[in-house]
Amino acid sequence: MNDQIHTGDEHGELGDAEYAEFMELAAQEGFDAEEVEGALEAAGHGPLPVLAVVGRPNVGKSTLVNRVIGRREAVVEDRPGVTRDRVTYEAEWAGRRFKVVDTGGWEQDVLGIDASVAAQAEFAIEAADAVVFVVDATVGATDTDEAVVKLLRRAGKPVVLCANKVDGPSAEADAAMLWSLGLGEPYPVSALHGRGTGDMLDAVLEALPEAPAQTFGGGVGGPRRIALIGRPNVGKSSLLNKVANEERVVVNELAGTTRDPVDEIIELGGKTWKFVDTAGIRRRVHLQEGADYYASLRTAAAVEKAEVAVVLIDTSESISVQDQRIVTMAVEAGRAMVIAYNKWDTLDEERRYYLEREIETEMGQVSWAPRVNVSARTGRHMEKLVPAIETALAGWETRVPTGRLNAFLGEIVASHPHPIRGGKQPRILFGTQAGTKPPRFVLFASGFLEAGYRRFVERRLREEFGFEGTPIHISVRVREKRGRKK
Repeated sequence: MNDQIHTGDEHGELGDAEYAEFMELAAQEGFDAEEVEGALEAAGHGPLPVLAVVGRPNVGKSTLVNRVIGRREAVVEDRPGVTRDRVTYEAEWAGRRFKVVDTGGWEQDVLGIDASVAAQAEFAIEAADAVVFVVDATVGATDTDEAVVKLLRRAGKPVVLCANKVDGPSAEADAAMLWSLGLGEPYPVSALHGRGTGDMLDAVLEALPEAPAQTFGGGVGGPRRIALIGRPNVGKSSLLNKVANEERVVVNELAGTTRDPVDEIIELGGKTWKFVDTAGIRRRVHLQEGADYYASLRTAAAVEKAEVAVVLIDTSESISVQDQRIVTMAVEAGRAMVIAYNKWDTLDEERRYYLEREIETEMGQVSWAPRVNVSARTGRHMEKLVPAIETALAGWETRVPTGRLNAFLGEIVASHPHPIRGGKQPRILFGTQAGTKPPRFVLFASGFLEAGYRRFVERRLREEFGFEGTPIHISVRVREKRGRKK
């Protein structure tokens, strides 16, 4: 019996018979069995475990993140606190994939440096399954470091201690001094030169769970988890209070009154839901960037913990870049999505007309997400929220059997072949859906498929099978040129 379970696992979400049939199809088309299995495994993975990188300013957190993800993606500059939009990245080490949350973004704060470092570390640790704590070995442990250690102890997550800036054997003694932090062995690393990062990452893999701790509602049938996200002061807390029918969260005209994410168990539409509230962070006028950075860190933490993201958009203002950034964050995290346009009751005819145009142009890339027009203040149309969330979850969990998918792909190729490029016409040969939550497809093709054609395939998939409220991942594997098999 055990073998049975194991094999089911290995093929992503394909049953044994379906898998056997699929591999036969792949062999007929001249694909390498190993390559096909690799493609299925990569697409079939569930949510990835999350690693947070924390530490005080200028200890080299972003440099280390770049080293771990293997490309220069996090912003690195010599002045502390360079902000950026992204805080989560995907990484792979020794064949295992995980996500990295980089908190190297914004450091200075009126609260004083210790408080801001603590605040960032808190958000990141909350989202994480394990933590890398970076300390500058050349400086030794400071008071701020000690403060972070206390936080880490409280959180009880596994910690790997990284002694950074150990550029040669002479600095190893500095690293050894960090045993005093009581977090176990300090791993001497030079993030800049890559020295020692392998050993540290081996330790990270031991600390990270195989899969994240969260079971996505599928476990014991616990309440489904919803993240309310949106830029500060868009009405997230008011919405939560309205949904809960009581003042659970402090609501204030000042943007970003909410400091701590509040998890609420709420009865709605005859079901129990868990709302993860991530209302914006307190915004100080001259520290705009810092606040936005916090907000994105907190949003990332909430989205990681949720299954559905309800994105709240303030219709009384134009749809902003920040709104789009938040939408992108939820899409990239692969969560089901509902878009709630708030303060709808305050709009006049003219604003409504322009808003509809804005939605068409600015939100076109997520036209698949169910939309509700609500008023958190008056409670207008709140009853529409639950059906929208349920629709999105259903789309997120939809799986198309391989046979049916291939019949559909055959029709597409026949009726809308890929444009001819360089005298060749690439063709989709066959495909399968390797995973759900969100739906992940692997298509096998005879040549490179252009982005426009991939978008066309995604659009047709949605028309045919629904997938409302969920992003879809499509990866394409191209048949390698090799001698004809006799």
